Amino acid sequence: MSTTTTTTTTAPSQRITAGNILQLFPDIDTRLAESTRAQARDNDLEGYDEEQIRLMEEVCIVLDENDVPIGSASKKICHLMKNIDMGLLHRAFSVFLFDSENRLLLQQRASEKITFPDMWTNTCCSHPLGIPGETGAELDAAILGVKRAAQRKLNQELGIKAEQVPLEKFDFLTRIHYKAPSDGKWGEHEIDYILFIKTNVDLDINPNEVRDTCYVSAQKLKDMFADSSLKFTPWFKLICETMLFEWWEHLDQGLDKYKGEKEIRRM
Repeated sequence: MSTTTTTTTTAPSQRITAGNILQLFPDIDTRLAESTRAQARDNDLEGYDEEQIRLMEEVCIVLDENDVPIGSASKKICHLMKNIDMGLLHRAFSVFLFDSENRLLLQQRASEKITFPDMWTNTCCSHPLGIPGETGAELDAAILGVKRAAQRKLNQELGIKAEQVPLEKFDFLTRIHYKAPSDGKWGEHEIDYILFIKTNVDLDINPNEVRDTCYVSAQKLKDMFADSSLKFTPWFKLICETMLFEWWEHLDQGLDKYKGEKEIRRM
């Protein structure tokens, strides 16, 4: 006795296209495709490094002036000065990593960076993304989100593994709201979460992100500021001119009184 197996293949009833996708699948979100097409049509990123162009597609968290998420937009959209001048604001973080000798790790941004290339700045500066785990409307959730983002970017930029910078070792101090142009086209308009962490780490620098690094004492950093040949990011200069050195003095004793500030500092 033989057994015959019959396989039936059903041809798709119609071809799926950008024109009919929402009719067939109403739950599909087409914004990614639309933003990708829009990006391909403009010349804003022409001539820049390919990896940095790719990173400009990452989705930042768009905020109102009270740090409440009200949407999301690509990193490119958030950093165009024409949008910043219209008030577009997004969430960011700045990590200050100190070693066991209380020296601060600085980085010099790579020449390939689209915004603020070749400038010296704090250990790591970037953005939480509009992805699960890095968003948050209430302050506690937002702080956890930026700590996760900080862990991700410390690895991506400096090769620092997550186990060397566990989430519980980050201290959140405050938020600063500032606006700064990079050139005529690009800039920053952020609510920036300030994170301190004291730990010894191993570096494996990504040269597409970081040109150089160094550990500095407070006095060495002041000497660097006095050197007119060195350029610094505007947010780093703001933080240094207003708060950093006072916080630094209390790194081992008395820092608790500066942690967890609820009010946003407007710069």
